[in-house]
Amino acid sequence: MPRRPTTKGSRAARAARAADLPTPVHSALTTPLSSAYPSTYASEVEADPDDEVSKLPMGALSLSDANTQEKSEKQKPFRFMDLPSELRIKIYDFHFAGTGGVVDLDPDNYKRIHKKLAIFRASRAIYQEAAYVFYSTHTFRVFPTHPGRFFKTKKPLLARLNSRQRSCITSLELRLGPGWGKPPRGWVVNQALGLAECVNVRRLTVFVECDPSDGIFNGFRLADGFYEKFSRNLLTDMLQEMPFVDRLYFDAYPSVKRSGAMMRGLLKLAADRGLKISWGPERGWTHCDDGAEDVGYATMGTGLVGPRMKVAVVA
Repeated sequence: MPRRPTTKGSRAARAARAADLPTPVHSALTTPLSSAYPSTYASEVEADPDDEVSKLPMGALSLSDANTQEKSEKQKPFRFMDLPSELRIKIYDFHFAGTGGVVDLDPDNYKRIHKKLAIFRASRAIYQEAAYVFYSTHTFRVFPTHPGRFFKTKKPLLARLNSRQRSCITSLELRLGPGWGKPPRGWVVNQALGLAECVNVRRLTVFVECDPSDGIFNGFRLADGFYEKFSRNLLTDMLQEMPFVDRLYFDAYPSVKRSGAMMRGLLKLAADRGLKISWGPERGWTHCDDGAEDVGYATMGTGLVGPRMKVAVVA
């Protein structure tokens, strides 16, 4: 029987070599990645001796109470009422910018004005200041002229305000012309309108949009002199409720003539009550109408203007 070939070296030599190797020990730990070991080379931050972050204590690098306190101080609200009253009034003016010069019952008021009035709910002090600025710097139309659902309302704008708001108003405007064929029933001066409470009104503007006595209205008038008489009676009732008004501001569209029946009746009314008269900027009336009529002491052929009427020109 042939003999097996023997490996190189004897069994005793292999055993001696195995005795020199370390004995393997079983462990549950895995060998970490090489990136887990700290580098033997210093980083750029460690090598920079002027770096301030490396000099900070460990407590400053954590979310401590000091950082929370600093953040709360930045969010501290600004005390608006600590400002001088002159600056607060100026801010109110900027706040109400874009609401228009004349306030009327208009469906667009919700987008244009209503949201601005939310400032009244901030506090009682802000309400008193902001409300006075708003109501004293705008002209309020006595009767609505905007076409739509408010034109024939029985509750005009002034009747919707309270006594305090009406007392802040300094300027009113009466528009004559809308509904000249059939004036709305809501155009009535009564106690609910609240004109007697508008004690700070210093400017009452009468704006004439059309004169039905003009020949262009022939065949469309309800009756000759109807709307002219209605306008005079309406203005008379308003002046009786506001005896503190001593001046009327007249203005009109370019088609209205001062020598027409409408303007003659209104100017005579002002003369009979001894009111001063000023002219608005729209029509451009000054001392002469159409370059032919003297305003100061002219009679216009009807005894319209007398020495009691004082005339001023207002731009």
